[in-house]
Amino acid sequence: MKANQIGIIGMGWVGSSVASSILHNGICKELLLNDTREGLAEGEAMDFNHGSSFYPTAKIRSAAITEMRSCHAIVITAGRGGNPGETRLDLLKDNIGIAKDISNQLIGYEGILIIVSNPVDVLTYCYHQFTGLPSSQVIGTGTMLDTARLRSITGSKLNLDPRSIHAQVVGEHGDSEVVLWSSASIGGEPLRNWEGWQTSYEDEIADEVRKAAQEIIKRKGATNHAIGLVTATLLKWILRGDRRIINVSTSISGQFGLSGLAFSLPCLVSDKGVEKVLEISMDTDEKERLLQSAEVIKKAIDEINII
Repeated sequence: MKANQIGIIGMGWVGSSVASSILHNGICKELLLNDTREGLAEGEAMDFNHGSSFYPTAKIRSAAITEMRSCHAIVITAGRGGNPGETRLDLLKDNIGIAKDISNQLIGYEGILIIVSNPVDVLTYCYHQFTGLPSSQVIGTGTMLDTARLRSITGSKLNLDPRSIHAQVVGEHGDSEVVLWSSASIGGEPLRNWEGWQTSYEDEIADEVRKAAQEIIKRKGATNHAIGLVTATLLKWILRGDRRIINVSTSISGQFGLSGLAFSLPCLVSDKGVEKVLEISMDTDEKERLLQSAEVIKKAIDEINII
């Protein structure tokens, strides 16, 4: 396994944004690209290589999926994107077959898989089952993006830098996601005690976060730049072994009495993958909604009968 080698499977809107963010952050020395559309990965590699004077040195080339077994990490963005009005779970029937095909080509892989394709929670669980990798090494971007959106929107509401907002989204990366307002804070001060904060903001902001992707898709056809930044940052923290607490999707094994699914909770993530899933405190309503979110994902997994 090559520590400085990353692969990306799927070079559409999201894959190209992930690649760009990886290169500008100098995360790897070699970047392998793959897509089922003939010539696309090769064309993207040529295009990126022509800009090599403007980012840290890296070699970019197209590669077969089987060649990526040497990569320290592989990002999977392959799959059909969402259309206006669709939920992420609506994509499942089309994308589950793609997941099976890719997993078959990765049998024997020992690195870390980063799942970006939607529905990311169901597919994270499926890739864990299909590849036989430990659950710690199959990580979905999950609500890492939703959490970033939450902090951005809340920061705009309060005229604060989003990095000063300590708030998070858990559960499904989708319509049943849960914002943990009870533990949200700014500089150690509970958000609900912040001057100018109104309780009415909570449903308003949560709804905006939940619908953010649909609003972008209606206007430009896809979401790609923010998830590209999210994925590259996640890779950087993993490959550096930063041991950060991040809201990502991983297969759950007993937290809140749940198993047989993947969704997002704060996780201790290192160069080994997910080392620990935190069973964090939340109020009664938030816990109830989290369990409902888990039920939505579990039902989708049961319906496809992946085993």
